[in-house]
Amino acid sequence: MSRLGFSQNDFRIFSIEGFSARLQQIYERVRPRLALLGKELAPEIARGAQIEFFPHVATHARSSVNPPAETWVAWGPSPKGYRRYGYLALYISGAGVHARAVVKADADNRAEISRRVAARAAELEKSFGRTRLARYENWEANAMPPQQAADRALFASLADSLARKTGTIDVGFGWPVREAVTLDRADILDAFRELEPLYKILRSVV
Repeated sequence: MSRLGFSQNDFRIFSIEGFSARLQQIYERVRPRLALLGKELAPEIARGAQIEFFPHVATHARSSVNPPAETWVAWGPSPKGYRRYGYLALYISGAGVHARAVVKADADNRAEISRRVAARAAELEKSFGRTRLARYENWEANAMPPQQAADRALFASLADSLARKTGTIDVGFGWPVREAVTLDRADILDAFRELEPLYKILRSVV
């Protein structure tokens, strides 16, 4: 497996002064590589998740915050979009690289997904073993979030969060820049394989 191919300079883009200049560099230098990775990794990720995946590239930018952006490729079950469904995504920010499983507040069937996560918290704890996960809800994208044990208390908390009106689930693994520049695609695929037990509960089939 080849490396992801992101350099120190790619991560420095996220701290460029000036919102427009920063966003322009993200679009020119980071998003094309993510789009390519999205297409190339989709079959491997889909194989484990047992669902057809369609890649979508997006950027979250906030002109009032510095750094104001992270950009990502999301894999979801529809060619028309991904936010209505639980999805897997590879994010790039100034802090590093992040492999995450996500359900947004505007996703379909959130109440049912919340109930499934709560009901299977003990099963998920067993599946993840000693793995530690980071939570990305309300994350500012400028430092690596802390990790915590993937135990039933965590999954119960995630279910409770999703049950709220604007609640989300956003968890996964992160690599700071010093590690991210040497990441292989195999490392990313391993991370998504670890997230498969959770994703199979989070997903909503089209």
